[in-house]
Amino acid sequence: MIYRDYGKTGKKVSVIGFGGMRFGKDEDYSAEVVRKANELGINYFDTAPFYCNDRSEFIFGRAFKKMPSQYYVATKSSVRKEDTADKVRWRIENSLERMGIDKINFFHMWCIMDLQQYQKVMEPGGAYEGALKAKAEGLIDHLVFSTHCKGEDIRKIIEDNVFEGVLLGYNVINHPYRQEGVDAAIEKNIGVVTMNPLGGGLIPRNEEFFSFIRERDGENSSQAALRFNAAQKGITVVLAGMGTIEEVEENIEVVKHPLIVSENKVKEIKSKIGEELNSLCTTCGYCLKCPKKIDIHNYLEAYNLMILDGKEAMEKHLKWLKETGSIKEDAQPKACIACGACEELCTQKLPIIERLNEISAVMK
Repeated sequence: MIYRDYGKTGKKVSVIGFGGMRFGKDEDYSAEVVRKANELGINYFDTAPFYCNDRSEFIFGRAFKKMPSQYYVATKSSVRKEDTADKVRWRIENSLERMGIDKINFFHMWCIMDLQQYQKVMEPGGAYEGALKAKAEGLIDHLVFSTHCKGEDIRKIIEDNVFEGVLLGYNVINHPYRQEGVDAAIEKNIGVVTMNPLGGGLIPRNEEFFSFIRERDGENSSQAALRFNAAQKGITVVLAGMGTIEEVEENIEVVKHPLIVSENKVKEIKSKIGEELNSLCTTCGYCLKCPKKIDIHNYLEAYNLMILDGKEAMEKHLKWLKETGSIKEDAQPKACIACGACEELCTQKLPIIERLNEISAVMK
């Protein structure tokens, strides 16, 4: 395993980190997967309340009872849920209890979507103040933030000098749009952890389309995507969601080879990505607060296929959704009332309502 300095914290963390959002139903096996990752050298483990139907922190707690080696834990608090110092304090104590640990190493102000939400986090008596007090009491090592902001806004937050690290969405598809945030982190010498290096599963689900990112013989597109992130200057940890031991072993294979991307490959990648690919939905599921119970992520996955391979590919996927019973008659795109709840929650700021209208027209 390769270890890198997490900013100025004095901690050395594995370049491949374990994302705790992909666990299956068997919690004993999931805990075994965590321990296997640690045995193979991963020491950075990221989780959050509500991941895996609110089971992720409990699964890590089960794993931490018998971890083979030293490890660091990262978890989070959302200003949408915990908007006061007291509520954040409750969240911190709750996470500690769930995981059976005495201290959270990296505590995130979670999912900051824009500068307005950042200001909400920083209000007197608010989330940041509560976390800062917990840090002073030794319950937290380092205060960091998680964001889906555009690069220039990430820079503004970093330049306030209130956080020791950042967790941001960054991958081979969207990296030009977040690069300014990474550059600011380099300038301030803070840690950078990247989430969604596989585009929320988009890259492995479209293996051949993304074959252009491969460079090393024998690697698949997912491994190439992890290598791409790990090769970028300023990136400390590349988070990968893992649910099986096989996935852990596949991801670990990446660090057994040079973490570099050739100049020719960089040019090729830049020639193939653009605004269109950056607009692909990562199917993260944040939009699933629809009052009409529309499974928006399923339909946006179909829209992805249209972007990648044309209208016929989208129609084929919609037909498959219907045949497999994934389409509910009373919760199709035509049921959309354009309330905007999904777009407010979308981490990528996609025009979801417009896309649902397009899909509805195709389905007619």
